[in-house]
Amino acid sequence: MAQGPHPAPPRAAVRPVRPAAEATPRQGDAPAADRRIGPEKVTGAQSIVRSLEEAGVEVVFGIPGGAILPTYDPLMDSSRVRHVLVRHEQGGGHAAAGYAYSSGKVGVTMATSGPGATNLVTAIADANMDSVPMVAITGQVGASMIGTDAFQEADIVGITLPITKHNYLVTDPDDIPRTIAEAFHVASSGRPGPVLVDIAKSAMQAQTTFSWPQDVNLPGYHPVTKPHAKQIREAARLLATSRRPVLYVGGGVIRAGASDLLRRLTDASGAPVVTTLMARGALPDSHPQHLGMPGMHGTVAAVAALQKADLVVALGARFDDRVTGLLASFAPGATVVHADIDPAEIGKNKRADVPIVGDLREVIADLLPELEREHAQHGRPDLEAWWKQLDDWRATFPLGYDEPTDGLLAPQHVITRIGEISGPESIFVSGVGQHQMWAAQFIRYERPGSWVNSGGLGTMGFAVPAAMGAKVGDPSRTVWAIDGDGCFQMTNQELATCTINEIPIKVAVVNNSSLGMVRQWQTLFYESRYSNTDLHTGHGTARVPDFVKLADAYGAVGLRCETKADVDATIKRAMEIDDRPVVVDFTVSRDSMVWPMVAAGVSNDAIQYARGISPAWDRED
Repeated sequence: MAQGPHPAPPRAAVRPVRPAAEATPRQGDAPAADRRIGPEKVTGAQSIVRSLEEAGVEVVFGIPGGAILPTYDPLMDSSRVRHVLVRHEQGGGHAAAGYAYSSGKVGVTMATSGPGATNLVTAIADANMDSVPMVAITGQVGASMIGTDAFQEADIVGITLPITKHNYLVTDPDDIPRTIAEAFHVASSGRPGPVLVDIAKSAMQAQTTFSWPQDVNLPGYHPVTKPHAKQIREAARLLATSRRPVLYVGGGVIRAGASDLLRRLTDASGAPVVTTLMARGALPDSHPQHLGMPGMHGTVAAVAALQKADLVVALGARFDDRVTGLLASFAPGATVVHADIDPAEIGKNKRADVPIVGDLREVIADLLPELEREHAQHGRPDLEAWWKQLDDWRATFPLGYDEPTDGLLAPQHVITRIGEISGPESIFVSGVGQHQMWAAQFIRYERPGSWVNSGGLGTMGFAVPAAMGAKVGDPSRTVWAIDGDGCFQMTNQELATCTINEIPIKVAVVNNSSLGMVRQWQTLFYESRYSNTDLHTGHGTARVPDFVKLADAYGAVGLRCETKADVDATIKRAMEIDDRPVVVDFTVSRDSMVWPMVAAGVSNDAIQYARGISPAWDRED
């Protein structure tokens, strides 16, 4: 039987699964008339592979083991599902996430039972925090052995209960097609997220009848996607009459595919826009109303605008602590409009005066004509004084950095030049730490999907496998992994996967020979007591490891850059190589810090533009 360990998921829109014969043909598909949709006698393992084919899966990132092995045999015969053999299950999970980011499809990863499944936990939690559509298929010990502490048994359903959108344990082979169809539907609809399907080995080995479901029926699963008209009208009224509005844009806008509508709303409202770490690219950085990223390492203008706003319109954002700082002091004078597909997010952290539940494409689409009607009736609001103040903050406190005094590279310069030379059509995937913040700050993002990172969970080791998945999902684009020397050492084994599978990503290791963000905090808050943050990777004569030699050992091209004069030429050399992965070791200063900064747990009013410089804005309305 298939057991859902928790009730039907309380979020996402129900979109019927089309019969396979009506599905959009994919390259390599048989003609629709020839496709078999059942019933058909197969093994449970064959049913899994057939289900993946019918769900439209093009690639699976996985690694075999005992409990999942029956499925790997028919997978070898599939003409439509490509399997990428990763070197670690966590890498497979992050690769599936990267694939989902760049392709817009559900990412799929596969692992065996026990440690194979538990190695997926970090990647699943990461996808859950950032609303990434993913299906993880894991093998489980035979049904009769479940609960006996059998070899390589782990209750992965119970383990992942808090970090999945939904999950299943399948012990009856007849339930495989329906369960996998539901998993893809739940993962991709409404607020996306990861779904785990744990399948007993006995179910894979048993005979069954394959029949792909014509639709998905999930009783109780009826989330709202169409917003309430009264709330839309009130939001439009507030936006049309506010004197200091801000559009606070989160990653939900990108997940909803609403970036085009956001630009129309931006132009129509005249309001300033801030885009969170997960929303970089939702509005082009070149748009004159874009103030940049808010929060702990946001621009002064973005942070100040939220603090002084009289109206905050939050679109697909969750009022994360890294944006709000001390929540009690966040946007103290603002009326809050909060629109989100997930009703659980509204009012969770910050009280919403106007709550709007719905798909953001529908929310913004409905808001635009209402705003136009308000403008026709009452005229456009006078935002001249507001923009005068915003422009003053932008001019007075631009993003910048000091050149290092130790003669080493400025990491901000390296990342800026990667963005400029590679261009806005590239995809930039980051690890977590200082390099992540610099990449978010100093690369110009002009389109949704150009920025991929681990936002909510902050997972070190995300960049290399996620870049690999992103390149598979959109092979026509250049993909850069902006990584740190700490992050890179957690998952760089996937370079072997890239080399063997001809996935030519480019990796920029921003090598400060330290756990950089931790070291920055030690400098600022622990009296420069650098406890266990020196990685010995880039300074002095000993490099452990030598990243250039490591790249060579993996069959990649290894380059090193140590002087500012060589930065452009090194990046251009990396851009010229497109037949295998490239790793560039940029030796940067360990004393470079991420500014601006709001220390954890304090008010955004205490933002520091640089060390010892705190911009004070007028507290009077």
